[in-house]
Amino acid sequence: MTTVVEQQVRPRLWWAGVGAAAGVVLVVLLATAGRYGYHRDELYFLRAGRELAFGYVDQPPLTPLLARVATVLFGDSLVGLRVASAIASALVVVCAGLLARELGGGRGAQLLAAAATGASSFLLAVGHLLSTTTFDVAAWALVSWLAVRALRDGGATWLLVGLVAGIGLQNKVLPAFLVGALLIGILVGGPREVLRTPWPWLGGLLALLVWTPFLVWEARHGWPMLELSSAIAGGSSGTSASRWILVPYQLVIASPLFVPIWGTGLWRLARDPALRRWRAFAVAWVLLLVLFVATGGKPYYMVGLYPLLLAAGAGPVVDWAGRGAHRVRRGILVAGVALAAAVSALLFLPLVPATALPGIPIDAINYDAGEQVGWPGFAETIARAADTVAPAERASTIVLTANYGEAGAVDHYGPALGLPPVYSGHNSYGEWGPPPASAPTAIAVGYRPDTLSRWCGSVEPLARIDNGIGLDNDEQGAPVAVCRDLTASWAQLWPQIRRIG
Repeated sequence: MTTVVEQQVRPRLWWAGVGAAAGVVLVVLLATAGRYGYHRDELYFLRAGRELAFGYVDQPPLTPLLARVATVLFGDSLVGLRVASAIASALVVVCAGLLARELGGGRGAQLLAAAATGASSFLLAVGHLLSTTTFDVAAWALVSWLAVRALRDGGATWLLVGLVAGIGLQNKVLPAFLVGALLIGILVGGPREVLRTPWPWLGGLLALLVWTPFLVWEARHGWPMLELSSAIAGGSSGTSASRWILVPYQLVIASPLFVPIWGTGLWRLARDPALRRWRAFAVAWVLLLVLFVATGGKPYYMVGLYPLLLAAGAGPVVDWAGRGAHRVRRGILVAGVALAAAVSALLFLPLVPATALPGIPIDAINYDAGEQVGWPGFAETIARAADTVAPAERASTIVLTANYGEAGAVDHYGPALGLPPVYSGHNSYGEWGPPPASAPTAIAVGYRPDTLSRWCGSVEPLARIDNGIGLDNDEQGAPVAVCRDLTASWAQLWPQIRRIG
């Protein structure tokens, strides 16, 4: 059966409007990229980029590779490190406009889909940082656009779906869930005839081939991502939350003001005969919601589907704004998008001075804001603590940190401060090896004394981390101590020190 949208000539893409929305996002992200400082994950990626591999215990290789490229191109530049994220976010905005066009939306619908996506909390939050989630959202948006085309046109477009999905899988494993949910969605909601052609299966094979180097690395290292997934489900991540938060979180993930738009889009994909060929996406949304609630996934795991939902709902919302008291309705629509953009920017971009964060709830809403503050001072505190170690002992001393963010900060800022080399058992730092036997003394950061006493015969407290502004982030108040008289060699202790989570 041919749908209404298929019978019509697709509207032309309004490049000026969609491009302007994407351009605004790009400029805003680049203009604010240098405020605050590095995020803990970015410091980790910088080190991982110097340890290039086909995989890491907590992620595929793409984002560390991009960190390495940014370092080569821009040197030690926070803005340069975040250029790729800003470009990827602008691409997501373009995808939203393209999706609105594919689903029959004219100029107004394309602009609304692009503007609402660009004003969404999720896009500004992930676009401000170099993070795996940034490129995951871009991969989902691109796969969604290409799959919409492939479900209509068939043929070799499925190869592009597979190629983009494979590249996305070299960044995060989440695109595998999208592809799997879409496959089930096609079986449940149609059009099943596409699965009787070889193209979707060839696209899936291409995705698997692109993903294979990481899978081989995982197999050779005992599938550490499975352990990581279990740790995340258990709440070990700073962005973990109760599984029951995932459902209400969907109401704020873009903006509460955008619920009528994407809710309309979800309804259209599920019920509108004009979009029957793309009903699989509505089924996929429900399946993924149930899956991530059941498995304890993070609340934002489904964020990559919202450009599509906003695009699907944009047409009817624009039509509503053009009926009746159209000036009032259009004013409400414009004001809603502008208000959503302002709130999203205030909460998820570094607009408020860092010194003001302790007195306002931004850090409570946006966990990542606090993780961009205090790292230079963190390294300086450790340097002052290390200076208390006698020079003769200093030559055989290392720094041992409790997590990868702390290790990344010492890696990045430590050389200029004369700090010893840093080691950590956390995630891929644990893979990069224990300290040498020739360094029996450690400046230990972030460990409780009772934990250190299992490894050290002597534990001498030296300092506590203070970011200087009273911000209660993950490192504030962390203890710094010197660890001497090891109870065993570092190589023997390392299995106890290593952890994934």
